[in-house]
Amino acid sequence: MFVMTRTMVIEKGNSDKVIARFSAESPLDQMEGLVDISVMVNRKSQEQEEVVVVIRWESQEAWKNWEKSDAHIQGHKNSRGQQPPAFILSTTVQMYDAQVVKKGKAFLNGA
Repeated sequence: MFVMTRTMVIEKGNSDKVIARFSAESPLDQMEGLVDISVMVNRKSQEQEEVVVVIRWESQEAWKNWEKSDAHIQGHKNSRGQQPPAFILSTTVQMYDAQVVKKGKAFLNGA
């Protein structure tokens, strides 16, 4: 499994805008090899919020197919030259090869 994370530091009160963007239907949802997308928010800080998006792929090849897809390339062309919204203070992207994935009891019981 191949995992990509995007961690964004957001001005307080604006994380819902980012959550909505990643919750909306997109061509990514239909890509072969996409396992799932999780969007998490941490609002504990008084000054800012943190949104973490975790996208899991069956393999690094599946992710590369997304990166090379017409839909992905077109999305970047459409946003070329645009600045990210001012409420996004920083973004960090990380990629991982998952070495172990263990299914928990809730998953195994179909919860």
